[in-house]
Amino acid sequence: MNETVSRMRESGVVAVLRGVDASDVRAVGDALRDGGVTAMEVTMGSDDSLAAIEALADHYRGDDVVVGAGTVLDAETARQVQLAGASFVVSPTFDEGVVETCNRYGIPVAPGVATPTEALNAYEAGADLCKVFPASSYGPGHLSSIKGPLPQIPLMPTGGVGPENAAAYVEAGAEMVGAGGSLVPDDALEREDYDEITARAEELVGVVEDAR
Repeated sequence: MNETVSRMRESGVVAVLRGVDASDVRAVGDALRDGGVTAMEVTMGSDDSLAAIEALADHYRGDDVVVGAGTVLDAETARQVQLAGASFVVSPTFDEGVVETCNRYGIPVAPGVATPTEALNAYEAGADLCKVFPASSYGPGHLSSIKGPLPQIPLMPTGGVGPENAAAYVEAGAEMVGAGGSLVPDDALEREDYDEITARAEELVGVVEDAR
């Protein structure tokens, strides 16, 4: 297994940082790390997403935290985030160009899938793991149904995953879970309540560890 993917699995939780400003991303990252989350993806979509990736990657350079990019929709963006310092790429969909670009530059990639066919197509195209998304629309049973005939494909359910259901996903075969709002809610960001983010991280990491 790729070293970066191994470190993501060790974390058990991949934090999805959506809409976190570059000026705040280090503080949020430290709060998550204090809670045991050592894998973080900064999603694309805002004007300073690349700056946030670069800031977080620089902050943890040489450390045990792995920083990636999420919501990567095309090959050009995949290359941009890699140059900004992302060590893995996550997408909500499966785009062959994204997978090909990541493979070319040695960056682990997790495209979004919803069915066994999509999962197998993505894996055979070169995906390192598959993001089952949106997980809340399908539930742990669906993930188990994918994992049954395709045990070789690492799966990361994302979307609506929190401490109340993470154990069920792990028991269904998830290698790790992706979580955004349950870890970094908007109101905690607005209040700069980093202690709450740390507490949420500790809870979710604990649930995943217990389920394993």
